[in-house]
Amino acid sequence: MEQTESIGSINSQLIDLFGIDTITGQPMFRIVWSEEQFEKRLTQYTDNGLALLIPEVRLLPKYRQWIQNKYVLERLCVVPEINQDELPAEKLSYEPIWVFETKQGDALPPTLWASKFVIDSLYAAMGKHSLRKYVDEEAKNPEEHKEKRLKEYEEQLFGDESSLLGRTITGEVVGYGVKK
Repeated sequence: MEQTESIGSINSQLIDLFGIDTITGQPMFRIVWSEEQFEKRLTQYTDNGLALLIPEVRLLPKYRQWIQNKYVLERLCVVPEINQDELPAEKLSYEPIWVFETKQGDALPPTLWASKFVIDSLYAAMGKHSLRKYVDEEAKNPEEHKEKRLKEYEEQLFGDESSLLGRTITGEVVGYGVKK
């Protein structure tokens, strides 16, 4: 079974890699459990779903209605002016950028590697950083790597300490298959 990283450890490493907000001291990125996240939001309904005569700010589940029992990678963002009526208590808010789940919707354990890849991809899309470190080395020198790869395959397939392979290429030795 694969050893999973602790959330505290991953979050500490995310702080080391991507920093904190210099004004509030909050991490720029963090991983949280979807069921434990709440926010003060303007609502027109009670907890039972009844309409209120006057909307009020209430502490509501943040993800529970959409994301159940999964880890979420969040990014600290400034609440846009247009949304400040919905989140009147906050100037900054953590917004989801990735849910740790399979294509089928099954929960996955969070990892630093996956978190870093998602964040680097986000930054690359914004033009802030590139994904250069994820470029395939083979793309730089395709011919050299092709030859190297072919030699590795040849060794794996025909690894022969008696140099029989070399003699079959030069024609010194001929191999025949026996049909049973």
